[in-house]
Amino acid sequence: MKFLSPRPQARRRHVAAAAVSTLAVTVMLAGCASASTSAGTGGYSAPSKTLSANITYALWDQTQVKAINANIAGFNKLYPNIHVNVDVTPWADYWTKIQTEATSNTLPDLFWMNGPNAKLYEANGKIEPITGEVAAGAINPSNYPKSLDELYSLNGVAYGVPKDFDTIGLWYNAAIFKEAGVDVPTKDWTWSDFSTAATAISTKLASKGIYGAAAGMDGQTTYYDTIFQAGGGVISADGKKSMYDSTATAAGIKFWTDLIASKASPSIQQLTDTPADQWFVSGKVAMYQGGDWARSEIAAAPIAKDVQVAPLPKGVKRATVIHGVSNVVAAAGKNKQAAQALQVYLASKAAQLQQGNMGAIIPAFNGTQSAFAASMPGVNLQTFLDAVAYSVPLPSSKNTAAWNAFESALLPAAFSGEKPVDSVLSDLATQMNGALAKE
Repeated sequence: MKFLSPRPQARRRHVAAAAVSTLAVTVMLAGCASASTSAGTGGYSAPSKTLSANITYALWDQTQVKAINANIAGFNKLYPNIHVNVDVTPWADYWTKIQTEATSNTLPDLFWMNGPNAKLYEANGKIEPITGEVAAGAINPSNYPKSLDELYSLNGVAYGVPKDFDTIGLWYNAAIFKEAGVDVPTKDWTWSDFSTAATAISTKLASKGIYGAAAGMDGQTTYYDTIFQAGGGVISADGKKSMYDSTATAAGIKFWTDLIASKASPSIQQLTDTPADQWFVSGKVAMYQGGDWARSEIAAAPIAKDVQVAPLPKGVKRATVIHGVSNVVAAAGKNKQAAQALQVYLASKAAQLQQGNMGAIIPAFNGTQSAFAASMPGVNLQTFLDAVAYSVPLPSSKNTAAWNAFESALLPAAFSGEKPVDSVLSDLATQMNGALAKE
């Protein structure tokens, strides 16, 4: 079994992803185990207040350390003899380090996991299930969005506790809409409304080089959302088959390729040269499908006073991709009880509220997101919170990166118009099925 690094887009986006990566370092796992044999049935009980241990908590985002240290200070009031070393490794090196440690069974006691990698580590017995903590009442999965619980579960077993989440919304520049004489988006907008507005803006403001929308190739913010809105999918429910050869999935891709073909969006080459968010903050695109993480960049841009956000337009149904980081315990850790105690504490409402109030993330614990909603006065950030109700987990499998690479290699030909969409998706489904069969 191999570990492969996930695409940058699938991590928390405020750590600034650049272009989609190809397959990176591969590491052979020692002692691969099936999920069925590593699911773990051991119980959990809170450790004694006198438990003494030194544990490591590994993560990749330095900007969250201040809030995490505040969490640990609260944890140490309960467990003063458990010393927590916060080990920050930049994103560029994080997965290589984790992969190496997984091979030698020296993973950190507690560490961050993301959706694209979760099932691979779970299936190979590298992560301790939270079964015992749930059974003991220390963790209640219903406190978190159901779609995130699903993202960190395998074969009915839950392995991680969501700590934060991202959903996607429609950021728009009201000043551009006004200049073009086009009505701004509403919560009732459909695909047709979006496309009509984008075309009208691009036509009326062509002399200024302004486009109605940006049809980028970031699945999390664009085509995964429309695929689900069309009633399609990326992977079958059993994780064994690609759905790229389905009619509904093709409709989700064509939503964007048609937008480019009509010149309502910059070309895919233009969007490769300059990412969609840069088109938006520079005032050259009226609409940008982006995550909640974009608020900091947008708030600091000259266009901030003109920006608002609305729900994604509705296709056959309403949908948005959801993703978030999860805290997981190393199955082979030597200080597992102490690590689980920290995992439980970080999953608590108090700890999550503290992280949210300090502006670190949108906390995953239901009802702790009010600070985020108020963080950009005048802008309806509640949109991102309401989107949880119709969210769909970011597509993943036991080896997500393997078929992510085929998406990255093949889809550009469809978005550029070089090859017919149906032909590209047929090839993609074939290659993806080959990768899934090896899982």
